[in-house]
Amino acid sequence: MPKRRAAKQLEREVSDFPPPPDVLLDTKLEEPNGAINGLIPGKKRKVKTKVEDTEQEIVEKSPKKLSRARKTRVKLEAEAEDEDEDVAAGAEKTPKSKTKSSTAVKKEGQVKEEIEENGDTKTVKKKRQSKADKEAEMVANPLSARTIGHKLFIGAHVSASGGVHNSILNSVHIGANAFALFLKSQRKWVNPDMIDEHRDSFHANCKEHNYDQGKHVVPHGSYLVNLAHTEKARIDQAYESYLDDLKRCEKLGITLYNIHPGNNQCNDRPKAIAQLAKNINRAHSETSTVVTLLENMAAGGNVIGSTFEDLRDIIAKVENKDRIGVCIDTCHAFAGGYDLRTPEAFKKTFEDFDEIVGFKYLRAMHINDSKAPFDSHRDLHANIGTGFLGLRAFHNLVNDERFVGLPLVLETPIEVRDENGNLVKDEKGKDKEDKGIWAREIKMLENLVGMDIESDEFLDMDQKLQRQGEPERKRIMDQAERKKEKDGKKQSKLNFGKKAKAKKGSDESDVEDVD
Repeated sequence: MPKRRAAKQLEREVSDFPPPPDVLLDTKLEEPNGAINGLIPGKKRKVKTKVEDTEQEIVEKSPKKLSRARKTRVKLEAEAEDEDEDVAAGAEKTPKSKTKSSTAVKKEGQVKEEIEENGDTKTVKKKRQSKADKEAEMVANPLSARTIGHKLFIGAHVSASGGVHNSILNSVHIGANAFALFLKSQRKWVNPDMIDEHRDSFHANCKEHNYDQGKHVVPHGSYLVNLAHTEKARIDQAYESYLDDLKRCEKLGITLYNIHPGNNQCNDRPKAIAQLAKNINRAHSETSTVVTLLENMAAGGNVIGSTFEDLRDIIAKVENKDRIGVCIDTCHAFAGGYDLRTPEAFKKTFEDFDEIVGFKYLRAMHINDSKAPFDSHRDLHANIGTGFLGLRAFHNLVNDERFVGLPLVLETPIEVRDENGNLVKDEKGKDKEDKGIWAREIKMLENLVGMDIESDEFLDMDQKLQRQGEPERKRIMDQAERKKEKDGKKQSKLNFGKKAKAKKGSDESDVEDVD
């Protein structure tokens, strides 16, 4: 706008006349063409004022809401007017770039992308990442690369969500050379049959990624199953679940299958062990290849398998000795009273195992540290080196040639903790998990082979891990102390009651003697 016109307009705006009465400002004046106060419904009036190189744009909106297309057209017209004024003032006309905005919309299983270009909106279907692409990405970008050719086969209990074949990809993702899995939901008695496609994919994935499922894959039985139960209804329920798992193993070419021996519900330990062995023999007669592994347990009392003698007694009653074995859990052994911390203690424990059970029956191991102290009979797994077992115990294990070739499976926690030992929550309020913990533990255990325990590398690693686990160890120790104190008071009351009762009986006897 020329400066002369701007000056005149400024003079009109800065007037000596008094402002109109308020009543006129609040009155809507309707004109013959339907306009109100000079505004036609559905349109905008644009007034531009430029004084001393300052431009102010005033847009008065009508009561009627403009459509999206109308808004775009008005915007383009306004931009064209601005260009014309700039050109008239001598400015160069620059081409306008296309305006694009994209929004990803997920609807009915499809991903769509809305693109607005020059006022026109187009909806373009965007291809979602396929299942095969996701699997390929997981394998191509592992958390840690597998150490092919290592003499130890270390892995973890991985997820089989979506099908058993996915367990192999999850194992590759953490750099594992062995793994465990659940063949079905461990929290339900009734499960659907295995899908043939999943079975075939399992075989194909094992072959592609060089896993020997006959040696280094160890499925874990359901926690619901108690094969030592002596009640008829419970026996049938547990047996059917166990047999179903053995048949699934055979379909997958898996040889080793791990179970918890169960609980003595009848208060007759020999009877419960006999029932357990009977179920194993029966299931073996209906299958042909799978070896049942008995896992040692941490708790005492009615729990079967917490001593080497229990394992020996079960094996003695199993008819086919080629189809029975043992899986030693390091946390369970330590909590159950078998020390592994020093080379001498480690040697003594496995000498006892060999003498009582027989080393030939050891077919797999669960590698876990313990949050609970020695002989506490508490099953609390800790990350390697952070618990009461400590890094030295696992140095003893990985440098013992007797464990070469066995599947060594981590069952350590993968919940993330802060520097104070508190659990970290994710955006949904659940405990945050990090499968990279397994990947790092696998590499650490592999690197312990041949490492000097007096070296700075080992000592620094040991101290760091112990500091990391200190808050959790302290918490568990405090619990144990409180329980011990509580049990002590309870026992004192019990002893006092017994003494009082005995004293009362003695007094009554004295009275009778006097009579």
